[in-house]
Parts: sequence; structure tokens; C-alpha cells
Amino acid sequence: MFSFKKYLSIAVLLVLLSCQNDRDEQGNNGQGTITSVSPLTTYLQRVAMVPTVQDNVIDGSTYCTIKLPYTVTVNNEQIAVNTTADYQKVIDNINASTYDDDIVKIDFPVTMVYYNYVQKLIENENDFNALIDYWNLYPDLLSKINGLNINYPITINSYNSASQYASSQSIISDEAFFNFIKNLNDGQYISLNYPISVVDYHNQVKGITNNLEFENAIKYAIDYCPENNVVTIDFTTALTNGYWKIPYYFDDSEKTLAYNGYWFMFKNDKSVIATKGAVSETGTWESTVVNNVTELKINFSSELLGKLSCNWKLFEFNNSQIRLRDVTDSTNYLYFEKL
Repeated sequence: MFSFKKYLSIAVLLVLLSCQNDRDEQGNNGQGTITSVSPLTTYLQRVAMVPTVQDNVIDGSTYCTIKLPYTVTVNNEQIAVNTTADYQKVIDNINASTYDDDIVKIDFPVTMVYYNYVQKLIENENDFNALIDYWNLYPDLLSKINGLNINYPITINSYNSASQYASSQSIISDEAFFNFIKNLNDGQYISLNYPISVVDYHNQVKGITNNLEFENAIKYAIDYCPENNVVTIDFTTALTNGYWKIPYYFDDSEKTLAYNGYWFMFKNDKSVIATKGAVSETGTWESTVVNNVTELKINFSSELLGKLSCNWKLFEFNNSQIRLRDVTDSTNYLYFEKL
């Protein structure tokens, strides 16, 4: 049976949803609702993914990890990897001498756990190499956000607009949180029950009291946790390489459809060309770093493209995805994705 507090939270959720003008994503800048496509939702799912980088010295992949326990052989020494602390034994062996080959041989069979909690038994080295080759086909897949751990349990209130059914659910683990988000449908709205306690990569416990604080904590982890910065990519080089489309644009409400069919080319001369069909428009762009934050300023003169004119703050990027946001009175988002 629900407690009075849970009923009250759901009632508040329903009131928020009754505001038609704000119902798409009214919670990006506070304690309100989010949906399956909200940026915070996707960031939280990546926080809840399986940790996979801690054993990269063994499996060489940031998208999967080897399920404990197992054994490896390094420089003719067999090492039992029973806990995460045993990864250091492998590293110490590799660093012990500069005159050996440092080949890490896995004793098969082992079970691989993917970033999304799917498990697969790997019988031999050939199967293992084939699996790693598969993941290497997706070098720009947005992987787990490390350096931020949620203290469970947490409570999530949800409302299904199709069935008009409200509920409250306790989430007790990263795996449960990941699958909860994975199973959200288009008509489902959720509201996190704050405060929520998290641990950052400095091992400091912090209290999160609203959606924006949660998103800022995730941004901090992306920027400063070393495990999230395995490969250094120059932003300008990535931006000016190839053609981009807009998979997501949010300005008070989601307005992505208005830019369907457009592709953008950012040129080294600081011009940006937006093309749809046979019509092109040229604008300008400029990238600067202010207080250690990369900013992208875009300018177009037409009414539609002019809505993109803003001094956007870079949230994260790789060679095929760029995620920008603008936090003023509300939080707006502009995503680019490589064609």
C-alpha cells in the first residue's frame, strides 16, 4: 500500500502533467517530469550501465567486461582475478619490467558482461577476438558515465498518459535503474523523488535535490573523471569533419521535427552551411573556451535557423555526436549527429 507521501508525489506529478504547454519536458530545470527521450533520462541510464573500463588492460574494450572470477596469465605468471582489486596485480606485473612482452592471456571459457547487462559465454580466444572486433566497429558509441555512483534505493513516480495510470516504484540497483529506463514508453512520464544521494569520483557523498543538479553532477563526472576521457579528441577537428544533422532540439519544448531534412557543414573559415533539398543558408560559428567550458556560438539570419543562434555550452562530444546545452531561465538542448 502506498504511503501518503507517495500519493502526494504522484498527485503533484499529475498536476504537472495537466499543464499542456509544459508537458513535453517540463522537468529539465527542476524537480518536474522527464520522459524516455529527455537528456537527463539518457544520461542517467549511462550512469547506471555496467562498469567496463576497469579491466581494459585485460579485455581492451570499454563496452564489455569479464565476469569475475577468472584467471589470466601475464609474463608466465598466473593471476587469479577474483575481485576488482586484482586488476592492479595485472597492472603491476605488466609494469614490473620493460623487457618482457606483457601479453595478457585469458584462461577460457569466461563470461562477458556487456554495458547493458547482457551476458555471453565465450568459449575460446577466437570467439573473444571476434567479440572485441565487433565492439571496435562502434568506436563512438556513448558508453557508461563513470565517476558517479547512485546510493540506492531511490523512488521514481511515473504516469502513463495512455492508460492514465500513476504508480511509484523503488529502484534498488544500477541494473534495475538501467532496465527501468530501457522499458519506458513514449507516453510515460517519470519524476525522481529527491533528495538522492550520490558518490562522486573523489569518493565524496553529495545530496542531489533536483534535475538540474543531477545533470550538472553528471557533466562534472564526464569532464573530470579520468575514466571518461580515455581518448582525447579535438572539438574543432571533430566539428569541421563531415556533415551533421539535428537528432534532438529542445527550446522550452521539443522542436526537433522543424529541422528534419537539414544537414550542416561547419567549415574551417568559421562559416556553417545549412542545406535542405536545393536550398542552402550560410551562417557563422565560433568556438571559445570560457572558464574551462567549451562554448559554440552559432548565428543564422533566417527565422527558423535563427532559433539555433545561441552561445551553446558543450556537454559532451565524440567524432560522431555533439551534445550542447544552454542553461538560462530553463535548460535547452541542441544535439548534432554525423550523417
